[in-house]
Amino acid sequence: MEDGKTLNYIKDTLKNAPKDWINLTTHRLDIYDESQAKNQFLIQFEALFQKGLLDTASLGGLPTAFDYIRLGHPLSCILEWYVGQKMNLNSNNVICFSSKTMPLLAVLRKNSLEGKSTQINYSGKLPDALDIESLKTIYGYDFELNKVAASTDVSKNLDSSIFISQNERIPFTQLNESIDFLIHVDESLGSIIMVNNHQNEEYISEIQHVRRRETIAMTPANALIALQKACGEHAPKETPSKKKENKASVLNSIQEITSTTCAPIVASSGLSMQYAILMGLIHDAIEKHPGKAIKIIVPPNCYGGTNDQARRVASSVSGVEVLDLPVDDGNDMVQSVDAVLQDIAAQDAIPYIIAEIPTNPRVEVPDLIMLKKALGKKRVTKNGDNAISPVFILDQTFCPNINFLGVGAVLYDVLAISYASGSKFPSGGKCTAGYCVANVNASPLMEKIENHLQICDNEATALQYEILAKQLPSMNQRISDAYTNTREFVNFIKETLPEAKINFVSESLAEEGFTPSVFSLDLPTKGDTDDERETYKRTLNLKLIDLMIKNIPNESKYCVSYGQLKGCYWTIPATSTQGTTKEGDKDYIARVALSPTMDLELHKKVFFDFVGTI
Repeated sequence: MEDGKTLNYIKDTLKNAPKDWINLTTHRLDIYDESQAKNQFLIQFEALFQKGLLDTASLGGLPTAFDYIRLGHPLSCILEWYVGQKMNLNSNNVICFSSKTMPLLAVLRKNSLEGKSTQINYSGKLPDALDIESLKTIYGYDFELNKVAASTDVSKNLDSSIFISQNERIPFTQLNESIDFLIHVDESLGSIIMVNNHQNEEYISEIQHVRRRETIAMTPANALIALQKACGEHAPKETPSKKKENKASVLNSIQEITSTTCAPIVASSGLSMQYAILMGLIHDAIEKHPGKAIKIIVPPNCYGGTNDQARRVASSVSGVEVLDLPVDDGNDMVQSVDAVLQDIAAQDAIPYIIAEIPTNPRVEVPDLIMLKKALGKKRVTKNGDNAISPVFILDQTFCPNINFLGVGAVLYDVLAISYASGSKFPSGGKCTAGYCVANVNASPLMEKIENHLQICDNEATALQYEILAKQLPSMNQRISDAYTNTREFVNFIKETLPEAKINFVSESLAEEGFTPSVFSLDLPTKGDTDDERETYKRTLNLKLIDLMIKNIPNESKYCVSYGQLKGCYWTIPATSTQGTTKEGDKDYIARVALSPTMDLELHKKVFFDFVGTI
């Protein structure tokens, strides 16, 4: 394609881009084909390019590129498309990251699993975040470093060859056959990895999966700047003092909300925060208890990203294993915790427990006093030695307003860390982010966690800090208002369709502060066999969601998120958040999330009409 024509089209695209391309974090599942993701978007985008259609309506009519901006978004896709054009690569071979180091770690991970040797070539300097020693000793990656004057000096001596470039310009550095992976690093925006040579295309899905689970795509704001730079336009530069000010405000708000005293840590997403927690704890275990097995204990039907990530860590780090923690649907979290910790103590292994309170998606809360006793119980190994105490890692995303870890709180006296996804209540859906805090006993672990957040270059961006600084002060009030709407809607459903099973917190739990705005809805079914009843229920779920979207298109969305500023979000966990969960553990129920601002009466009317059709 002609370079001038391409650049002009990019310029006009940026000028006419729909606001949603920048502002939305979560897009509709009913107009999204996950198997096609960015391909479907780019095929139709290129068709617009060929026709010269640049208006906002045409661009806004393109299919959803990704359902969630952590995974990718229209601007990241267009950036990857443009780089592919300049480098003579298929756009699938180009993947952009918010992190400057994670593309490298993605290749190293796959090579480590396959026993391939890796040569890392670079000119100038390596990204500051890279900790060579930790990559080798904690992550278990084996590689050689090779400094060269230019990419043309790279000669492939090992199985896999990487070249890291910090050239500011697009098109970057010259590609040659000796380079399998070219990683372009932009100090302020993130990085772009280009997969070269046909035999390396098997890496693409693996690199995408790392972006999906351990980090995030380059943010919409930064992808926009990267495209503006490519077009020769001047982009606004970050003001360091402003970032420092916003970060201080965010840390202060988190401490006030959580009633903790040690400094919080803020990441680019909830999963990147979780990844830093896991790698930091593993690092701590390797140093303090060399040679001992590490057990990550995870509920099998929790958020699928958590489950998947834990298993990915276990598959790539020696001595780490994932164990199931049954927590709901008839299983008691306390009993499960006690039983699994007893088994791990007998093995003299190191236990790390990840759990959601309330549970996702069934919104159940365990007996917290008994949970504390189970976590703090003194156990012994087979040899009669004191067993290693567990670290309880609490996913508090459903109820980030609860004080679990502060002085006098229920988990104050055990080893406990709490984290939350920032794309939910903390930002009201305005950005991805995540944060973690620790109680006094666990606070020494935070240094290691922060260290690995920096190694992965997954700290929150300046814009994320800015958004969180604005939104966090109002979070608890928004949670309260959303809960009020949710309780009213739940009560209405109970009255209108008493045969439905609803999982939501009791009013007594709400008085204790558990005020989520999410409930699960198990609709009544019929049929002569289990299969018939299950099929009928699944069809009914979709019928209800479709009806809500059709009748309330400006508020009701088929999305996986919650904690948003307005509207009502519907999803089926089995086909969304539990995508990587074992089939037998999936929940084919409707999960409903309400916001503080919405037309509740209209939602009640549409539900009433729905009941009349079944």
